[in-house]
This record gives sequence, C-alpha cells and structure tokens, in this order.
Amino acid sequence: MAAQPATVARLTIRELSALGDLEEVYALFDSIWRPDRSNPPVTVEHLRALAHAGNYVAGAYDGDDLIGACVGFFAAPPGRSLHSHVAGVSSAARGRHVGFALKAHQREWALERGLSEITWTFDPLVRRNAYFNLAKLQARTSDYLVDFYGDMDDAINGGQGSDRLLVRWQLDAPEVVAACAAGGGTGAVVPPDAVAALTESASGRPMVAPRSAWARAPRLLVATPPDIEALRGTDPVTARHWRAAMRDVLGGVLGEGARVAGFTRSGTYVVERTDA
Repeated sequence: MAAQPATVARLTIRELSALGDLEEVYALFDSIWRPDRSNPPVTVEHLRALAHAGNYVAGAYDGDDLIGACVGFFAAPPGRSLHSHVAGVSSAARGRHVGFALKAHQREWALERGLSEITWTFDPLVRRNAYFNLAKLQARTSDYLVDFYGDMDDAINGGQGSDRLLVRWQLDAPEVVAACAAGGGTGAVVPPDAVAALTESASGRPMVAPRSAWARAPRLLVATPPDIEALRGTDPVTARHWRAAMRDVLGGVLGEGARVAGFTRSGTYVVERTDA
C-alpha cells in the first residue's frame, strides 16, 4: 500500500473549527496574498460560519506551525459536489508537497460524504498551478471564466484582472485514483501533429500565431509565461499582454467546444479541438 501523502510530506492535516485555528488560517492567507485590507480571500467570520455548517476547512501542520490550508463548501448539484474556494501554502514550505497532501485529504473527506467531484478555479497564466492541477492531480478543465472575481489588487494578481479556468476533479476517475496512489500524475506529451497557437518570444512576450495557421488544427499548443506573478511586478505591460493573449486563444477555443487534454512539464496546454 502506498504511503499517505501527508506521511510522505511529514505533515499533520486536520479539520479546523476553533476560533484560534481559524485566525491562523486567516493570517496564513494574508501572508501569501497580501491583499487590500478591504478584500481578503476569506475572513475569520466566514471561516467560522463555513466550518460550523459542516463545510471543509483544513490545515496542514509541521509540528505546531500551520504551513498550508484549504477551504471548500458544498456546491450544486446537492450531495455530489464540493467547491474548493481557496488553498494556500507558505512559501517556506514550497517543495514539500503540502498542496498535494491537502488535496488528497480533501478528496478523502469528500468521498467519505458521498461526493463524486470537487471543483475549483485557477489562473490559467500561473504555470505551476496549471501543472499541479492538470498533471499532478489529473483534474479536467470545464470553462474559461473571464474576469471572474473582477480586479484583485493583491501581491499575486496585481490588479490585472482575474480570468480563471474552472476544473472538475472526478474523484473516482481511473487517472485520478492512479495519480493519488502514485503521489501525482505526469505531464502531457506533445502530439506530433499539434500546432502552436500561442508561444513565448525570445524577449518573453506572448506571440499569437496567425489564426489561419491553427484555425482548423485538431490539436493546439498554448504556452504560458515562466512566472507570471514575478512578471506582473517587473513588467506589468507584458503581463497584461499575456492575459489578453491567453483570453483570446485559450478562452476562444474552449468557448468553441475545445478541451484541454493536458499540460506539459515545460508549461504548455495541449488542447484538442472537436470542431476541427
């Protein structure tokens, strides 16, 4: 039997409901996002209400130190779905697979309650999150949501809009079961007939290929910048160009019925177009 992710990461993960624990979750998220004080990811009162109503609020601990947390609530359709609203890991704990351990715990929690899927959103420009969600967890994209939360003026989003990909994690899907048992799935392989629709130039800017070159291609490649969060701080103009290009290309083809088949280790979406 494979070791549990929390054991591998040398963590303790537990559900949280006590006020003091929830205040620690608030402080952790505040240190990660550094938001405008008027618009935090969650408030202590919100966490308290969610936990009291039986929703998912959990923390990952290294000894007595909270180093990660995840919050979710029951969603439609009733009795089947959980929406994972926010999750974060301390920068000091990067590389310890805390995020994977939290998602594995959340999956077990959901299965124990008879749920079959967990949904959540992520910024399609954040490469490490795309790889984590689509390769390691083997979640599948559902919708491209334009400016879903409006402007988010924090250290991560930089007030540059909030386009999101909605993903659905089918908890009993064979690829999900295998990924959880193995400690994570692997990145997609680039199909030999795939056509690059969005690439990165030598200067780090997005380059959209002429639409005529990929309009009828059955498989497309859509690149992401190496570190969009850093780019928003050093070159916000180029970061905005990436947002526009991703919205135009990935958002456009998903809106036409295409699907994301996977995400490569090098940071590229592999998209299959059913209408080609």
